[in-house]
Amino acid sequence: MITIKSEHEIELMRKAGEIVGNTHKYLKQYIKPGITTKELNDLAEDFILKSGATPSFKNLYGFPGTICISINEEIVHGIPSMRKLKNGDIVKLDIGACYQGYHGDSAWSYPVGNVSSEISRLLEQTEQALYQGLSAVHAGAHVGDIGYAVEQYAKKCHLGVVKELVGHGIGTKVHEDPDVPNFGKQGTGPVLKEGMTIAVEPMLNLGTAEVYMLDDDWTIVTGDDKASAHFEHTILVTKDGYEILTKR
Repeated sequence: MITIKSEHEIELMRKAGEIVGNTHKYLKQYIKPGITTKELNDLAEDFILKSGATPSFKNLYGFPGTICISINEEIVHGIPSMRKLKNGDIVKLDIGACYQGYHGDSAWSYPVGNVSSEISRLLEQTEQALYQGLSAVHAGAHVGDIGYAVEQYAKKCHLGVVKELVGHGIGTKVHEDPDVPNFGKQGTGPVLKEGMTIAVEPMLNLGTAEVYMLDDDWTIVTGDDKASAHFEHTILVTKDGYEILTKR
C-alpha cells in the first residue's frame, strides 16, 4: 500500500533524513586508503546513535552490519569486514537511520584516494543519473517517468542499468510501496501524489547490466567484475516537484 504522509510524519522523516545526510558528511573525512569497512561501519553506528536515532539496516532481514559498504564491482549490500580500502577504489556507503519510527535512506559512492578517469566519469554520470530521475518527480507524474529518465541518461553514457534492484517507498518501514525501478516507460506505473516519500537510487555499471550474488547471500556484484556506482536520496513528492530529505 502506498502511503501519503501527514505533516507530522514528514517532519519526522526530515529529521531522519538529516541524520542520514550528516552521517555521510561525517564519514567522508575517514574515507582514505587503509581504513577498514568495519571501522567505517562502527563510526556510522556511533554517530547515528549519538544523533538520537537507530541504524535502520542493522538486523534488517538479518543483515549483519549497521550500514552497507560495497567496493568496486560490488553493487550493494556489502557486509562490513576487516577489508581495507585501497587507493583507486570506489566505496559505496548505503546508510539508513530511524528517528521516532521513521526512516531516512541514502547511498553515495566515494572515490578512495586517486581514481582513474574512467572511475571518475562513472561517479559523475551515476550521480547525474540520480538527478535526471529526480527531475521527473512531481505530483501527477508516474513512477515510470523516473525510471525512463534514469535509463535514457544511462544509455547515453553507455552504462549498464541494474534492473534486479530498485528504489522504493519509505516511511515507517525502510521498504514500502511503490517499487521505483531505474528503467521504464513514461506514463506507466503508480501516480506520484503530494506527500508520498520515496527513495530514488540509480545503480549503474561500467560494463554489463548483469549481476549475481556472492556466497555470503548478501553482496550483489557485477557480472563482468567491472565497477559499479550507486547514488540515492530519500525525497518528498511535492505539488510542483520534490524535496530532498537526505541532504548531505
